[in-house]
Amino acid sequence: MVPIEKLEQIKSRFDFLEAKMAEGAVGEDFAALGREYAELRPLVAEIDAYQQMLRDKTAAEEMLTDPEMHDLAAEELQTIAAALPGLEQKINLALLPRDQADARPAIVEIRAGTGGDEAALFAADLLRMYQRYSETRGWAFEMVSQSATELGGIKEAIVNIRGPGVFARLKFESGVHRVQRVPATESGGRVHTSAATVAVLPEAEEVDLDIPASDLRIDTMRASGAGGQHVNTTDSAVRITHIPTGLMVVSAEKSQHRNREIAMGVLRSRLYEMKRRAAADARAATRKGQVGSGDRSERIRTYNFSQGRVTDHRVNLTLYKLDQVLQGDLDEIIDALIADDQASRLAELSL
Repeated sequence: MVPIEKLEQIKSRFDFLEAKMAEGAVGEDFAALGREYAELRPLVAEIDAYQQMLRDKTAAEEMLTDPEMHDLAAEELQTIAAALPGLEQKINLALLPRDQADARPAIVEIRAGTGGDEAALFAADLLRMYQRYSETRGWAFEMVSQSATELGGIKEAIVNIRGPGVFARLKFESGVHRVQRVPATESGGRVHTSAATVAVLPEAEEVDLDIPASDLRIDTMRASGAGGQHVNTTDSAVRITHIPTGLMVVSAEKSQHRNREIAMGVLRSRLYEMKRRAAADARAATRKGQVGSGDRSERIRTYNFSQGRVTDHRVNLTLYKLDQVLQGDLDEIIDALIADDQASRLAELSL
């Protein structure tokens, strides 16, 4: 059922915003009101359509008693009965509390897990997959840091992805990704199982967190490394340690000033995600019927090369188009995860 009182509150708020916009106020408050007005406008249009449909339903029910109008009214009621559930679903989804981080850019961290060189090669596959997906969405994909192996894999990569709705679509990618395939170095043709971890963090802004300078230790050091590692040989590398949590971030670009910016950005986002996760865990502790912890250590997806399939274990979705997925064709999986999340939250509201 749609909460009628809530709909009236939204319409009243929309009318208030519309009046304020007509007054032509200026300043930051006016800009914020304008954004809220723009966000509410499509929802209010849905509410108007829903309320009109309810009025049409009442009118059709009244006409059933009229012999001359009975057949027409019955046909109208049948049409309304078919359309009403879909409209109610759209409105209920629009009323779900929003994750305030959904509109933000994301920092994606990919790390090789168990499996040695094969895990590092798989981590590189995941990095390319997200880069290609970003290209199809028109998002900006910026490499923050990368530690490569001699065979072309990566031990760790951190990227910044910017564009509309980045975090909203990528946040379900956090977790353990498992691959089952025959490594190029395997002469016996045996299938190996390896893993890589993905962490997707909403990019934090300075206003989100107050990080006292006394909580930070900043070290400048000489970066060095062999093979294809993304390093340089100057004293420009920066390591920032957040003393209270022990979190440490290293950036080794050529500019020391840029390294401070990069490292602080990543550190801030990690701390912001810890804050968000703590709040989510507190809510989950009191929620009935909570299933699964959502912890990043949980295996979320398997990529099976011999069968050409990808299976997302959270929604029991199996697709036999592994090549397309690794080329960045992720929308079908992500849409299924978003729909599952919405269904779960709708169920929670009814508890």
